[in-house]
Amino acid sequence: MAPVLKVLDNPIVSHWLCSLRNKNSGNLVFRQAVELLSHAVFLEASSDFHTSNTSFESPVGPASGKIVNQEFAIIPILRAGIGMVDPILRWIADARVYHLGACRNHDTLQPEFYYNKLPNDMSKFHCLVLDPMLATGGSALETFRRLHKSGVQKISFLGLIGSRMGVENLHEEFPEVSITLAALDDELNHRGYIKPGLGDAGDRYFNT
Repeated sequence: MAPVLKVLDNPIVSHWLCSLRNKNSGNLVFRQAVELLSHAVFLEASSDFHTSNTSFESPVGPASGKIVNQEFAIIPILRAGIGMVDPILRWIADARVYHLGACRNHDTLQPEFYYNKLPNDMSKFHCLVLDPMLATGGSALETFRRLHKSGVQKISFLGLIGSRMGVENLHEEFPEVSITLAALDDELNHRGYIKPGLGDAGDRYFNT
C-alpha cells in the first residue's frame, strides 16, 4: 500500500492557520484555531473510514445510507494533543480516550515518555493518534510502536502542522499509517522545532 499523506487545501483553513501561527494571537484565538482546525483535519481523515449500509424510517418514509461501524480509540500525546480531543469527540462521542505523556529531551531531541494509560490489548480499535505538531516524528513513532505491541492493526495520525522530515520518518517505518495535516512545512530549526511552525503548541494552548 502506498503511504497516505493528506494536507488540507482550503481558504478558511488557511485563514485559521494564520491565526494559529501568528505569535501575536492571544490564547483565546489560539485555542479557537486549534479547535476549528481539528474539526477540519478529522473530517478529511474520516474520508476513508470503513462504512456499512443501513436502512431506517424517516418521518416521511423508508430511507437508507451509510454509517461508520468501527470502534475508535483516541490517543492524544500529552500535553498538546489534549487540545484536539474534544473537537473530535463531538463527531465520535463513543470513542475511548487513552493518554500517553511525552516530552522532548532538548539535548538529544528524542522523546521521553512519563505517562502511559494504554491497555494491554487494543486490537479491536482503529486508533487516532493526535499531536498538533509533527516535527521529527519521534513521539509519534514510539506511540505507534506501543500500539502495535498491543495488537492495533489500523492507525491514523492527525496533526495540525507537520514537517516533511517527520512525515518521511513515520512512513519509513509505518507506511500503512495515514497522516492528515492542516499544513506541511519544509524545515526544522536547530532545536527541532518546525519552521515557520507555531512555536511550542502546548505552551501556547495552556498559556504557560
